Amino acid sequence: MLSKKAKYALKALLYLTKQQQAGLVNISDIAEKERIPKKFLEAILVDLKTNGILHSVRGKKGGYSLSKEPSEISVGNIIRMIDGPLAPIPCVSHLYYRKCDECQDEATCEIRIVMKKVRDATAAILDETFLTDLEALNAYLQVETQEPLDFQI
Repeated sequence: MLSKKAKYALKALLYLTKQQQAGLVNISDIAEKERIPKKFLEAILVDLKTNGILHSVRGKKGGYSLSKEPSEISVGNIIRMIDGPLAPIPCVSHLYYRKCDECQDEATCEIRIVMKKVRDATAAILDETFLTDLEALNAYLQVETQEPLDFQI
């Protein structure tokens, strides 16, 4: 399950993507517009900055901006940064592999086989989805959900 921290990280990054032309964005603006508790957001943005996703400037005219192009920031990488592995069980994780204590034979473990499929499908979707894709999807959905015109009198 996606943690609230990862969801807020994605929301903040999407907001920064939309505000990219504006330059630095104040943390209070992000918190208010995306309805994220400011103190929680501060910790998230520090994590993203530490991982090289954000750039920040301190001071009255300071704020945050993306340090990479939105087309280079995948949803999968952000979730891994914040929540850790995408794999539902540790024995199928690429980056955080750990043998299950109760497993006798990984090669024939039915649970491992299906969880590996889940991990592969999840990783494929998230690693191939970038911030620009989410922004485009949002624009598409807004057009799609507009009320049709009604010309009845």
